[in-house]
Amino acid sequence: MAPFHQTDALAQRLAVPPSQRWSETAGGAALAQRAAPRGSASLVYDTRTGGKAGLQSRPLVIGPAVRTSGVRVTQAPPATPGVTQTSLSEALAFGPDAWDALRARSTPPSPFMSWAWHRAWANSAPPAEVDATRVLLLHGSDSSLQAMLPLRMCRFRFHRVWVRALNWAIGEIGCPDQLDVLARPEADMRSFAAAIEAMPWEVIILDNLVEAAPNAERLCAALAARGHAIRRSPLWSCPRLELPRSWDAYLTTLSSNRRQILRRKERSLFRDHAATLVDYGEDRLDEGWDHLLRLHEQRWDGAGGGAFRDPRNERLQRQFAGEMAKQKRLWLTTLDLDGQPAAAWYGFTSDDTVYFYQSGRAWRWKRESVGLVLMGLMIQRAIQQGYRTFDFLRGDDRYKHHWTPARRKTSETVIFRSGWRRLWLRALDAVSALRQGVPRDA
Repeated sequence: MAPFHQTDALAQRLAVPPSQRWSETAGGAALAQRAAPRGSASLVYDTRTGGKAGLQSRPLVIGPAVRTSGVRVTQAPPATPGVTQTSLSEALAFGPDAWDALRARSTPPSPFMSWAWHRAWANSAPPAEVDATRVLLLHGSDSSLQAMLPLRMCRFRFHRVWVRALNWAIGEIGCPDQLDVLARPEADMRSFAAAIEAMPWEVIILDNLVEAAPNAERLCAALAARGHAIRRSPLWSCPRLELPRSWDAYLTTLSSNRRQILRRKERSLFRDHAATLVDYGEDRLDEGWDHLLRLHEQRWDGAGGGAFRDPRNERLQRQFAGEMAKQKRLWLTTLDLDGQPAAAWYGFTSDDTVYFYQSGRAWRWKRESVGLVLMGLMIQRAIQQGYRTFDFLRGDDRYKHHWTPARRKTSETVIFRSGWRRLWLRALDAVSALRQGVPRDA
């Protein structure tokens, strides 16, 4: 099978800590920015060597797999007590209810572990990547689904050494955050660990884990009990706003200067222009999506093209937005001035949380701070509708600090398979961390 360049940035993080990354907007670079914060148009470089810290990866296909590209979903596998292995297509055939019932038991339940996100990923991924995915299912003695773990098998360079690896099936495309193993609290992770041990791998990378990640921690403990080594390290900062009961109460948490700017900008827009918010649901999704892409491209014109310059990422997001629209969970809104969209905002809801994903604005309205005003209006809407949390997702962008000082930290866990080769790989990992000053929790 021909090699392909995987830009999910797994090896980038193993080689370069987030604090040592820098922006590079020169054309012709081979890396995509999808592992960078969503608002960033930067490429990721190895600042120690000057070389690109990319990940060259080959799919590793084991056993039969059913292609799910093109919205092909087959029949769900039978519920057999114990651990079974199936294709992603068959796992998707369980439908959103089965996936989300497990997701709801996570803390907090990440929308990126949902059926909708995995289906959107499968429909936008190259066939070789989809075929390399396997899903471990754990059914109880009563045939109830207790745990699910979608993984992708591949070969990649781990500190310049080719290794066989297991990673989340969805990888880094679209920057999924706050992940955890889908499982009920009573699920027997020892059975999962035994099934994983039977698969061909030398390292397992569970990245973008939510803080604490209770199910992943239980799985790691079960693997450690079988002699495998565990390494943890911090990853992304995710600003997060705990919403008060009213907009006025929130404004009191801002500095007086910030409050004055926000009120003045909003007041000026609605006084000097015919300003309206336009929401785009399932019936107008294509129209709203076109506005988002155009305004996002204008925002990042001359700075790398923004998050949607990768066609695959745009396809994934469009498919996911469509599913969110069907479930009435899509927040796709434009701020129109004098009848024309001046700024766009894209996010979605999950349980009691509003997730902000991307935005855009027209350059001609930069002085009016249309992006600032629209963000404030969306936070105000979240408060009015009773949501408890407003999540800015990954990235320590300066504008996020203006809205909230609170943040959560995602992490990465690497599991090294027991054996002599583990000692070598761990030594390589430790030397790399020592050179770059990356904190590690062994």
